[in-house]
Amino acid sequence: MSSNPQYISGNEIRTLFLNFFAERGHQILPSASLVPEDPTVLLTIAGMLPFKPIFLGQRTPEFKRATTSQKCIRTNDIENVGRTKRHHTFFEMLGNFSFGDYFKEQAIAWGWEISTQVFGFSPNNLVVSVFEEDDEAFAIWRDQIGVPAARIKRMGADDNFWVSGPTGPCGPCSEIYYDFHPERGDDNIDLEDDSRFIEFYNLVFMQYNRDAEGNLTPLQNKNIDTGMGLERMAQILQKVPNNYETDLIFPIIQTAAQIAGIDYHKSDEKTKISLKVIGDHVRAVVHMIADEIRASNVGRGYILRRLIRRVVRHGRLIGISGEFITQVAETAIALSESAYPNVRQREAAIKAELQREEANFLRTLDRGEKLLEEIIQQVKQQGKTEISGESAFTLYDTYGFPLELTQEIAEEQGLEVDVEGFNVEMQKQVERAKAAHETIDLTVQGSLDKLAEHIHATEFLGYTQPAATGKVEVLLVAGVAQEEAEAGTDVQIVLDKTPFYAESGGQIGDRGYISGDGVVVRVDDVKKESDFFVHFGRIERGTIRVGDTVTAQIDRACRRRLQANHTATHLLQAALKKIVDEGISQAGSLVSFDRLRFDFNCPRALTAEEVQQIEEQVNSWIAEAHSAKVEILPLAEAKARGAVAMFGEKYGDEVRVIDFPSVSMELCGGTHVNNTAEIGVFKIISEAGVASGVRRIEAVSGPAVLDYLNLRDKVVKDLSDRFKVKPEELPERITTLQNELRTSQKQLDTLKGQLAIAKSDSLLQTAESVGDYKILVAQLDDVDPESLKTAAERLLQKLGNGAVVLGSVPEVDKVSLVTAFSAEVNKKGLQAGKFIGAIAKICGGGGGGRPNLAQAGGRDASKLPEALTQALTDLKAGLG
Repeated sequence: MSSNPQYISGNEIRTLFLNFFAERGHQILPSASLVPEDPTVLLTIAGMLPFKPIFLGQRTPEFKRATTSQKCIRTNDIENVGRTKRHHTFFEMLGNFSFGDYFKEQAIAWGWEISTQVFGFSPNNLVVSVFEEDDEAFAIWRDQIGVPAARIKRMGADDNFWVSGPTGPCGPCSEIYYDFHPERGDDNIDLEDDSRFIEFYNLVFMQYNRDAEGNLTPLQNKNIDTGMGLERMAQILQKVPNNYETDLIFPIIQTAAQIAGIDYHKSDEKTKISLKVIGDHVRAVVHMIADEIRASNVGRGYILRRLIRRVVRHGRLIGISGEFITQVAETAIALSESAYPNVRQREAAIKAELQREEANFLRTLDRGEKLLEEIIQQVKQQGKTEISGESAFTLYDTYGFPLELTQEIAEEQGLEVDVEGFNVEMQKQVERAKAAHETIDLTVQGSLDKLAEHIHATEFLGYTQPAATGKVEVLLVAGVAQEEAEAGTDVQIVLDKTPFYAESGGQIGDRGYISGDGVVVRVDDVKKESDFFVHFGRIERGTIRVGDTVTAQIDRACRRRLQANHTATHLLQAALKKIVDEGISQAGSLVSFDRLRFDFNCPRALTAEEVQQIEEQVNSWIAEAHSAKVEILPLAEAKARGAVAMFGEKYGDEVRVIDFPSVSMELCGGTHVNNTAEIGVFKIISEAGVASGVRRIEAVSGPAVLDYLNLRDKVVKDLSDRFKVKPEELPERITTLQNELRTSQKQLDTLKGQLAIAKSDSLLQTAESVGDYKILVAQLDDVDPESLKTAAERLLQKLGNGAVVLGSVPEVDKVSLVTAFSAEVNKKGLQAGKFIGAIAKICGGGGGGRPNLAQAGGRDASKLPEALTQALTDLKAGLG
């Protein structure tokens, strides 16, 4: 067999592998989603992960043998992507699996057969490893397969023993390596030498169970789990120096290089690294979005956002200034669609998500990079080698600049980042947020924790009873337990049972009264702390004591408003799924007395027509008078029936299901109308974006609609009176006024510019000569920034070869600066942007721009004369 196997494409490698094992009784299964069923991991990180429940004995397999090509993503060593030959975030793992069927002998035989007979590897190019104690595998390789003992290497548990965790199934591994240089002989073989060896096939023999004491006992049903890296096989078979130059990735790299106007093969190493990062990451993000992962700041959504931002950043490093990811993604989609059709099916969603994230991040980059550049200059000027954690946190907190991006750019400049200091600042922010929002609750909770063993959980009766008799279990004043409290005191009361709904699931707490023997407490809010309902209110009359028997009565009018608004959110979500996208999911909500708010995941703004259709659909369901069906069901049964659950919400074994048949079915603990007709009417007030990929609809329903319309009517009447027109003529009148204002503003801007030019012309005689250059530094009072810029450009044009620096105070506590340099001044090493940025700092500001023209601002007008004096001194020094 030749040591130089014939070229095979990546798609052909995948097909050959799957067909080989299909011919040997394996069921070809499609790749599982990158979003795993296993809750312990964010993404599918290995080919065996979809089968983990089978290996752990939690699920009975449908087939005894299976084979797959599984999409995987790992980001734990993301810093190595592009820098080594074989590190990736996205990769495909080819695998064959046996669930209690064949075992070690057959797996090894087929592993050797596919390597030598199908892919054409010469035995002289293959080396195998076994677990150091696995004499059985060693003997099979040596005696049955015929591998020389010198080319079978025994390895330790770290390399060749697979475990599923501290306890559970485990077993030894055997790996097949390709040897690029067999001529070097079999003496002192070092499988860690990746210039000579590459591991391409791993066979895991799952034969033991490990108990808590670490003891190994043989499994009754032994399993096989293998993994062959598709990208590594392509590198070997296509005879290229690294995985990135295979036909699986290189077309993506070429597309990026074409956009940048460069040639990969003629580029330096740094540029090649950036191109490789783009090639790898674009594959990853295309498949992540195809599997319905959306960019966000948490979990797998953050991983997606981080990868997209790294693509943008490396695009900038190779000279791409605008948006480009969707063009590169098109190549990635074309490469993958034959094996993974969903990437083409989800093409529109993929490109929309990428375009939005790229555009948002480019704005972030522009702001953050300018500040980071200043920070880096300051650090270097101070002779330091580390960016402070405080500075890195300011970039993150104020400008949305990711820490890892700050680290990357700092590393390019030979600097480090104080990550520990960054974490300290992050923790301070968390503590500040807690102090601002949870002080009262924490105090109440602390008191309740101390009393919890003496009282029972609150029994909630409010689904069916608007009033109930209960006993005062706990009385708190400012979070401190008391035996009694008098009129005028703000209190927190815990009853043994209550009709009051406690704030939960987006619905605010009920209002009402607690009354007893001569005492009345007005309840303004109710919150749930652990299993206790805490009633927040003020004693209006009498004295209340622990142990008192009282009557708790909710405000029925307020409850009706809450019920109407809460049911309306369910109808709203159903309408969004029906009209916009079935995949829409809730991202948050607020149900209050006067309005409702519903946040949902959606990559784009809704059209005016869609908003109108949604409103009409909800009102149609209201008019149809659908009755509510409320049931307590096992969680699995509720989901099987199609009940919508809030993503990320934790549910018990049994759940409350609110069902309006043929309209909406959700898991919900809130209060609702008995029939949609009770809502009356529904009106959308606004639709807007609140975060990347998250939209918000605010609306009113029931009596609140009348409040909303009355307010609008009052505003319209007021405007009609002021403008002396009929309500229907208001839009035209306002448009006329806007046009008149714009015309006046343009005329004013023109006059300001003319005035600035007139003032500036008188300054020409003050210009100084420095060698062959003319320099003019002056202050123009009461000139706005744009007019100041016009004046500077005109003065430079008249001076010819020289430099102009102008300053002004256009309004209180605001300084405006502009500098204009001729090309000859630039040749002397002076850059307008850097020059004016340094001068602006004297006035407590900053700025920048092009080498020939730049603007800056400041806050301390008293320092403007000093700044202009310094500018004159620096110009003379730089041009003298």
